[in-house]
Amino acid sequence: MPPLLALDAEVELACAAGTRRLPLGGFLTGVRRTALRPGEMLLAVHVPPSALCGRSAFEKLGARAYLVISIAMVAVRLEILGSQITAAAVAVGACSPVARRLAEVEAALCGPVAGAAGRVSAQAVAAALDPIDDIRATAGYRRHAAAELIRRAVERALA
Repeated sequence: MPPLLALDAEVELACAAGTRRLPLGGFLTGVRRTALRPGEMLLAVHVPPSALCGRSAFEKLGARAYLVISIAMVAVRLEILGSQITAAAVAVGACSPVARRLAEVEAALCGPVAGAAGRVSAQAVAAALDPIDDIRATAGYRRHAAAELIRRAVERALA
């Protein structure tokens, strides 16, 4: 989900009465819960043309690279004009009941390209997340990992 959130994806839902669209972040409401109404089904996921602007990167931390529940995963999309980051999208998954965007971190990234990864505040990341302790990792480790993965994704997107 983080890559789709970072791309400002929307879902299209339909029922006998018609269709509606919701931002993906509004569609995911909790663990195994969505904003589907009785009789509705998911028709499509739409990615706006504006999502093609900028550079992006995805980072995942888990016991294996594939087919395993993540400890943390992040997606970052940066729009750059000259030497300035003009817009940022940062989404984190596996660190809260649903994947979510981190608005405070996004705002901090806007500014000079130089030093962007250093503007990712571990405190802002931790405050935006609500991870659980489980067999894969503690909540504290997930918070720490998410901040580090965001920094790495920012660096990859800027490389």
